[in-house]
Amino acid sequence: MLRHAVAAVAALIVAGPALAQNAEAKALHDALRLSSQQESAWAAYSATVAMPETVERRRQAASRLFPTLPAPRRIDLVQSEMEQELADLKQQSVALKAFYAALTPAQQRIFDDRTLPSDRDQPPPR
Repeated sequence: MLRHAVAAVAALIVAGPALAQNAEAKALHDALRLSSQQESAWAAYSATVAMPETVERRRQAASRLFPTLPAPRRIDLVQSEMEQELADLKQQSVALKAFYAALTPAQQRIFDDRTLPSDRDQPPPR
């Protein structure tokens, strides 16, 4: 069960950048029918969950470095990356909660439905 919860959180992390950059974001935005006051909250949320180039470059650099390191340094690299991912997740959490609070209950239901990871996003059962 914990594995599925972790997968759901991971899917949300992955959905954030995708949400900010693709047609799904536009569809969600359109479905929410945001007021002019809510648009600024959407902009702040979208900007926070969009994966900056620096994050992608950091991940790629770590991936390239990983095979060249001895085991103790590899685990340090993994730990460092996980700590940075957690810091990023915390920022995204604050942005999501602020945006969500700006929504009406009906909009919150739409947001919940549209951002829930699908079965295809879940890892296969063991």
